Amino acid sequence: MSTSPRLRDADGKPINAVAEYFSSTPYGDLYGHFWSHGLVEQSIKEVARLRNATITDCGL
Repeated sequence: MSTSPRLRDADGKPINAVAEYFSSTPYGDLYGHFWSHGLVEQSIKEVARLRNATITDCGL
């Protein structure tokens, strides 16, 4: 599994494009609401997120 971001800025430093995207758009508010509320327990959401990250070789 990859543990480092694949994208780099102009100076070669790793960037977290996903976090930047979510923090700069209304979609980030919507995603935060779905992540924090709902019928599914937080621990189950986290296990699913980690499983998906492992399968897709996502370092985030």
